Amino acid sequence: MRLRFLCGLGALTAAAILTGCDSQPETTKLAETKVDAAARLKAAKAAKLKNAANVKANELGQIPVLMWHRIVPKPQTTDDRSPQQFRRDLERLIKENYVPVSAGDYAAGKIDIPAGKHPVVLTFDDSSPSQLTLNEMGVPQKDTAIAILKEVAAAHPGWKPKATFFVTRDMFGKTVREEQAQALLWLKDNGFEIGNHTRDHLNLRGRSQKEVEEQIGSIGKTISSLSFTDPTTIALPYGNQPTKKDWALHGKQYKHKGAFLAGYTPAPAPFSKSFDAAGIPRIKAMEKKGDCAQFCSEAWLDWLQKNPDMRYTSDGDVSTVAYPKYKTPYLRKSFANWSLPY
Repeated sequence: MRLRFLCGLGALTAAAILTGCDSQPETTKLAETKVDAAARLKAAKAAKLKNAANVKANELGQIPVLMWHRIVPKPQTTDDRSPQQFRRDLERLIKENYVPVSAGDYAAGKIDIPAGKHPVVLTFDDSSPSQLTLNEMGVPQKDTAIAILKEVAAAHPGWKPKATFFVTRDMFGKTVREEQAQALLWLKDNGFEIGNHTRDHLNLRGRSQKEVEEQIGSIGKTISSLSFTDPTTIALPYGNQPTKKDWALHGKQYKHKGAFLAGYTPAPAPFSKSFDAAGIPRIKAMEKKGDCAQFCSEAWLDWLQKNPDMRYTSDGDVSTVAYPKYKTPYLRKSFANWSLPY
């Protein structure tokens, strides 16, 4: 009677060791669980590999980091773009399946975009009023860079207007601290990244470490006090690195994940051996004209379109680095655990 009673209590541990009970030994259950888990992992990896191959993922490919300065009705220099030109720049990116990521996320390897899409980094230098000016209601003025970004995004649901604004003490033309804070907080609250562009936009080449750190650290401290966020990226004025390039990344008052130059090629993937956090190239947004016949955005976007095997294409999974097996030699060792060669 007691044996029958214990066998009926399948939840009791004692019942599992009595002759005549139906319960399996715990060791057998654990072994089966491990086998099931291994099978699920194998199936999940197979599915990821199949997806990566289907979209021709190449997360060791090159990424355009585009650079704008002023957005003005009548461009006066080759650095300027008109609102119409800027809209065309964005429309082309959308048409060719580019998805914006911030400079900070790019440098950190956090490229979270849909499968089959290509990342692009949109950057703006010098904190010009033509990039961001807010009216009395706190709304971006028409034809500023921010207003155009939001308009284009609204016309293309699913396309998010992410961009990085590299700030100097000019601070979008504002001199009153409260107005500066309003501009920076608006950027932060609306999902835009605030980067460092040095306080006075001085050429850092040849300057002492003390001068370099003062130029970078002072504006970084101002940005932090106004927006409660520390810049994690810097755009070097004129694209010139200091005597020791790492001075731009690390100082007593700052720590950056990436330092961006001024040209003239697409940037390596952050997972690639050729990635250099202290010298990330950018591309000026411009048509094929004069000196830009080969090195500005139109030329490089044409080249990437014609050479898709050289362009970064996402597998849609931020936890993996997917690429064709033949590109394995180009993977940085620090990302070996993320690798998904197919």
